[in-house]
Amino acid sequence: MKNFTPVGKYRFNYFLTKIEEILTEASNTKDPARFIYSKDMRTPLFMLEALARIYENIYGDKKLKKLNKRYKYLEDFIGQIDFYDGFHNEFMEDGKIPELVTVYAKSQTEKKIKNLNKHLKKEKWIGIHKKRLKKSHEKLDSIEWLDEKRDTIEVLKVYQDEIKKIVKKYKDPKKEFTNIETDVHELRRELRWLSIYPQALLGLIQFKPGGEVEDFLKKYLTPSIINSSYNIMPDGSNLEKHILLNQNYYYALSWMIAELGKLKDKGLKIKLLEESISEVYKAKENVTKLAYSFCNDYQPTLKEILQESKKISDAFFEKDILSHIIASPSIS
Repeated sequence: MKNFTPVGKYRFNYFLTKIEEILTEASNTKDPARFIYSKDMRTPLFMLEALARIYENIYGDKKLKKLNKRYKYLEDFIGQIDFYDGFHNEFMEDGKIPELVTVYAKSQTEKKIKNLNKHLKKEKWIGIHKKRLKKSHEKLDSIEWLDEKRDTIEVLKVYQDEIKKIVKKYKDPKKEFTNIETDVHELRRELRWLSIYPQALLGLIQFKPGGEVEDFLKKYLTPSIINSSYNIMPDGSNLEKHILLNQNYYYALSWMIAELGKLKDKGLKIKLLEESISEVYKAKENVTKLAYSFCNDYQPTLKEILQESKKISDAFFEKDILSHIIASPSIS
């Protein structure tokens, strides 16, 4: 790898550099948190979380577990901003949403930005005593990294194990979906890591061309999925070996992540409207009914969202799609 840096360490360094560049610019602004959010620092943080998850499994090193917690904690702060800001923008464009509710979403966005500014200084990501990135590098320097060949084999094992865990958890048709956060959102999170890993591994994972599409897969291979930038694998020409995934089955995974995301957002919209109504109008009765009255006719109920999530999940796991994502042979 470049400058003889072990492949695992190089991947961390790549995204830590992106974080450092954003933090350096943010430090020169009056509102670092707002700048960080505007520059989508959440994405490289996701990549660092993904790498920490993978290599913690490979090395069993507590230092990697601690790094993962640091990255996730910061990413969660940005995620809270993203949540309220996203719905604030949606509410602004929706004529049925009362102004007070829209203002509430905006006020929560500003509150989360303020919280992030405090966190950045408290945890020394920025400021005179900034040392968080330096500590990350020190922890990574202390690890005895595997060579490229062994690294590839171990990463493949982690990817296989994660697939097996998800299949075991969700393949049982008796599993019910009763909660937007703990069922719909949680399944999407678990599936999404399988799509984040290829981006975080910087070209280690590549597609094996799908060939003829099996009939049950066709509904997943929509133009938006096939042409999605998320489904373009990073260049891996500088690596000796690659982990191969079946392209069409991976597209099906991508479709599931996207559809669960849409359903999750529709559910969280109702939850936020309920929160806003309770806080703004101090209402204790008919809160859910009021929330739906602010929505368009095509807004599904929470029950309908859970039923649809269950339906598409059952179909996905019934065909054992995840178990076919890794190609055979798996390494080339």
